[in-house]
Amino acid sequence: MKSLKNNALFVIYTAILGVIVGVIVWSFLKVMNYGIEFLWDFVPSKTSFPFYTLCVCTAGGLLVGLWKKKAGDYPQELQTVLGRVKKTGRYSYENVFSIMLSALLPLLIGASIGPEAGLTGVIAGLCTWVGDKLKRYKKETDELTAIGMSATLGTVFRSPMFGFIEPIESEKETTLPKTSKIVLYLTAILSSLGVFLLLNKLTGTSTGMESLKFDGIPVEQYLYALPLSLVGIAGGYLFFLFKKLTFTIEKKLKRFVIVRALSGGLLLGLCGTFLPLTMFSGEHQIGIVTAQAEAIGAVMLLTIAAAKLLLTNICIDSGLKGGHFFPVIFCGICIGCAMSSFTGVDMVFCCAVVTTALVGHTLKKPLATVLLLMIVFPINLIPVMLFAAAAATLIPTPELLLTEPDEKMPAEISEKE
Repeated sequence: MKSLKNNALFVIYTAILGVIVGVIVWSFLKVMNYGIEFLWDFVPSKTSFPFYTLCVCTAGGLLVGLWKKKAGDYPQELQTVLGRVKKTGRYSYENVFSIMLSALLPLLIGASIGPEAGLTGVIAGLCTWVGDKLKRYKKETDELTAIGMSATLGTVFRSPMFGFIEPIESEKETTLPKTSKIVLYLTAILSSLGVFLLLNKLTGTSTGMESLKFDGIPVEQYLYALPLSLVGIAGGYLFFLFKKLTFTIEKKLKRFVIVRALSGGLLLGLCGTFLPLTMFSGEHQIGIVTAQAEAIGAVMLLTIAAAKLLLTNICIDSGLKGGHFFPVIFCGICIGCAMSSFTGVDMVFCCAVVTTALVGHTLKKPLATVLLLMIVFPINLIPVMLFAAAAATLIPTPELLLTEPDEKMPAEISEKE
C-alpha cells in the first residue's frame, strides 16, 4: 500500500514537473519572439539604415563573445546534453540562468539555429535539481532528468511521440523503458505540451510551423520517392561537409572566444543582408517558401538551402549556439520545392521525401525523424516518409566527414563529483 501511494505521488510530481517544463518553454519562446519582433520589426520600421542587419548581427556576435568569455561556453548542443544525461543521469544546475541567457542571445540576433539546445540544457539542470530534492524517491529520480528532457523536446517540436522516442532511439537498437517509466514519460510530455498549447490559446499565440496538406498524386509518381530521397541524402552529405569545415576552423580558434563569435555574427549579417531567408530558425519562414516558391525560383531556393546549411554550422561552431533541427527542416523544404519545380511532381510530396531524407541522414534515427516531421507533413505521407528515413539511415556518412562529439562539460559548468 505504501509503495502504491509513493508511486501515485511520484506520477503527480512528474505531471507537475511537466507543467513547469511547459511554462518555461512557453515563456522562453515568448520572450524570444518579443525580442525578435522588437529588433527586426519595430526598430527597422523607425529607421532606414541600409546596413541594419549587418550591424545588429556583428554587434550581437561581439556581445555573445563577451558574455561567453565571462559565463562559459553555453549552451551545449542537444546531442551532447542527451549523451551526458544518458551517461550520468545528471546535468549541472549551478548556472541555469546563464544557460538560458546564452541560449537566448544568438536567437535574438537572428542566428540560423533553433531553441531546443538551450532549452534542454536548462530543463536538464532543473530536473536534476528537483531530483536532488526528492530524496525519498531516490530510485525513480534517476530517470527524472531524462523525463524532463523528453518533455522539453515533445513541447518544443509539438510532437509528444518525438519527445518520447528521440532520446531512446539509436542507430543499433531502440530499447523501450519499462511500463512504469513509460507512464512517467508520457505523463510529463503530455502535461508539458498541454499547458504549452493552453497558454498559446489563452494569449492568441501561433503554435509554430505551418502544416502542409497533401491531396495525393498518381501512383506512378511515387517512383520519384527514390531519386528524391537521394537528393535529401546528398543534402545530408553537404551538411556534414560544412560541419567538418566549420568544426576544423573552430578547433584552431577555440581559445579566441570573442573573435569566433564576432566572426560568426559578421558572417551571419553578410548572409542575412543578401539572403534574408537564411536567418533565424526557419520555423516561421516555411509558409513563405511554400507560398512563394515559384516566384523565388528553383535555383534561388537551392542557393538559400545550401547557404543556410553552411550558416547553421557557422553559427554553432562560432559560438552562436543552438539546435539544428528547425534550420535543416527548412532547408529540406527549400530543396523539395526546387525539386517540384524541376520534376513537376506535387510540391508537398517532394518536400516530405527530401526533408525526411535530409533530417534522417543527419539524425540517423528513422522513427524519430518521421515523428518529428509529422508537425509539418500529413499522416497520409507516413509510408513514403518511412521509406525515405530508412534509406537515409542505411546509407552511412563517410568517416572523413564526421566530427568528434564534444561530450565534456565546459570547465565553467562541470559538476563536482
